[in-house]
Amino acid sequence: MARTRGPHGVVGRAAFSAGLMRSISVALAALTVLTACTAAPPLPTPTPLPSSAPPSTAPPATPAPPPPVLAPAGAPEPIAAGLDVPWSILVLPNGGVLVSQRDRGDIVEVLPDGSLRVAGTVPGVAAGGEGGLLGLAYLASDGERPDRVYAYHTADSDNRVVRMPLTGAPGSLALGGPEPVLTGIPRGGANHNGGRIAFGPDGLLYVTSGDAGNRDAAQDPGSLSGKILRVTPDGAAAPGNPYSNAVWSLGHRNPQGIAWDAKGELWAAEFGQNTWDELNRITRGANYGWPVVEGVAGDPRFVDPVTQWSTSESSPSGLAVIGDTLFLAALRGERLWTIAPATSGGALTATPWFVDELGRIRDVAAAPDGSLWLITNNTDGRGDPRDGDDRLYRVPLAPAG
Repeated sequence: MARTRGPHGVVGRAAFSAGLMRSISVALAALTVLTACTAAPPLPTPTPLPSSAPPSTAPPATPAPPPPVLAPAGAPEPIAAGLDVPWSILVLPNGGVLVSQRDRGDIVEVLPDGSLRVAGTVPGVAAGGEGGLLGLAYLASDGERPDRVYAYHTADSDNRVVRMPLTGAPGSLALGGPEPVLTGIPRGGANHNGGRIAFGPDGLLYVTSGDAGNRDAAQDPGSLSGKILRVTPDGAAAPGNPYSNAVWSLGHRNPQGIAWDAKGELWAAEFGQNTWDELNRITRGANYGWPVVEGVAGDPRFVDPVTQWSTSESSPSGLAVIGDTLFLAALRGERLWTIAPATSGGALTATPWFVDELGRIRDVAAAPDGSLWLITNNTDGRGDPRDGDDRLYRVPLAPAG
């Protein structure tokens, strides 16, 4: 048998090889322990969508031209006054207009003469800080159930979405008792409650939730905090969601505006902390970085915002798309932002309007006549109320340029 001389004499080649392998194994084990102690935890990875049918061989259809870029074409015109901490504008297909009042917990109908009447009060609203009765959404009758209004509100133990039957015609709209749809969304002690809800082009309900003061929860796909959620009209996790629960996207701090453009792409407006507020394009399973990053970071693990502002310029809340323009309400910035074009692929241009003219602006919505409606929020404890505040305004629009 061949032999090999080692430092302590002659040993068998097999014994030498075995010793060498033991040394390598010990070294690798030590390296593995060291790596486990120093490496950052992996970011969540969404599950892939199920395989789909083969792509069609038919020639692609000629794409429709993008809708026009629009801009304000005149001064804001008051429609209604005397709103008390309004939060969400809901324009109904029959011409009715409802507005949620955060601290009162009621939903008022705005009549054509500008007067207000209470259409219903949501029981169990626990107002405080930024919490209370927040976003509204509408779902038409399915033939078996009546028209319904959905509302996001802060309760004693959580944030939740409820729905109420809607009856009556404009001028006499009424809301029935609430039924819970989605519960258990963590509530913030005073802020970061999110609160915007809307039905998307897919017929599903999208819900924005803040991190509720628990920053790390925004990165946890098992938590409902710091997310955009996607559920069925009955509140179940929607088919195709990336984590097999209600979560659609994660890494959000306090998103309060969502809207879809003409191509069906989802946009969201989000409060930053001290540096950058964000406008994001939202895609399935994407991670928008909070609390690891804020604003544009260039970190390949996260999706950067398409536009950002300093917090003094924006503090964004409601978001609407009309034509090919995004209209964004700014609270601390006390202005209306337009961002365009939404769908053509061109470079986005953000333009401020009505700076310091109306005070804090909470929400925006497309009006039935093609104009823009917005509500101020000067009575929310952070603004400087003027006589008649808060108000609902109409802003005429026209093609930009």
